[in-house]
Amino acid sequence: FAPMQFPRRNTWLQILFWGGLWVLVPVALAGNWENPERIFVRSAVVLAGIALVVWANVEILLPRLYFSKKQAAYIAAGLALLVAIVLLVDWDAAPWAQHFARPRNAGHGPGGGGNPGARSSMKYIGMAMPYFTALIGSALYEVAGYANRKEREATEFRSEKLEAELKFLKSQINPHFLFNALNNIYALTVIKSDKAPDNLLKLSGMLRYMLYDCKADRVPLGKEIEYLRHFIDLNLLKDSRGLNVEVHLDESRPGLTIAPMLLIPFVENAFKHSKIEDRAHGWIRIELTTQTDRIQFAVENSVPETAHSKDQEGGIGLVN
Repeated sequence: FAPMQFPRRNTWLQILFWGGLWVLVPVALAGNWENPERIFVRSAVVLAGIALVVWANVEILLPRLYFSKKQAAYIAAGLALLVAIVLLVDWDAAPWAQHFARPRNAGHGPGGGGNPGARSSMKYIGMAMPYFTALIGSALYEVAGYANRKEREATEFRSEKLEAELKFLKSQINPHFLFNALNNIYALTVIKSDKAPDNLLKLSGMLRYMLYDCKADRVPLGKEIEYLRHFIDLNLLKDSRGLNVEVHLDESRPGLTIAPMLLIPFVENAFKHSKIEDRAHGWIRIELTTQTDRIQFAVENSVPETAHSKDQEGGIGLVN
């Protein structure tokens, strides 16, 4: 068990609420101050009993039993607590006993008649009512708060999990693509092609976009389009004769925002599975159109007669 703690602010507030409900309100409504000592003692005893019930319920029974999936034990302990409080209040040897005693002729009907057993039952029910309502009311309040906290924690957990997954996606780049891009750029440098510096800058821009710009929840569509173009251009370096790739990207609304790295897996998979090197049969078509409040992105690619994936080791686009 956790060590006993000083009552929390919420516990004190509940004690004040239920105490006020069963002490101040009845006294105010009665308006009979012929015996102020009796009123004061009875009120103090009821308030102390309510404080004990609320404190024990909120600080001990609920966290150690109910919230620990021991509901049966909680019910038994709660009932035992109520019985103990009522018996203590009704204890004949208690200093306050005389202030709780009923007049001898207090009964149902003229002359104090009526069933003694029924009167005794009603007496104990009446005595238990303040503590019973304090127990049930404080339990309902705490259970509702507990449920809200758990729902908030679950929402935060889902949000953190989603954010972690998104960060993981952002941190990835197809190793086969990176390997090919570096090899192609190296080949351009060997032949001293003027295209080498430009393509090296494109690769650098892609890495910078992934490492820095993608930290935001949303990025301008223009940056995502630039990333796509660089990816496509570096893939086209593999054949100087050109490949069957049609690209139509609407850049008329670069300010639209989009989740980063959302579009690239589709393009990556098209290059991965279309067997684009087969200039006679391989092809890819990429089209992005925009409207005021939405975008439409379509990627189509050829499907070879036999299953084809050029990067069986390390390919991550399809999984993502």
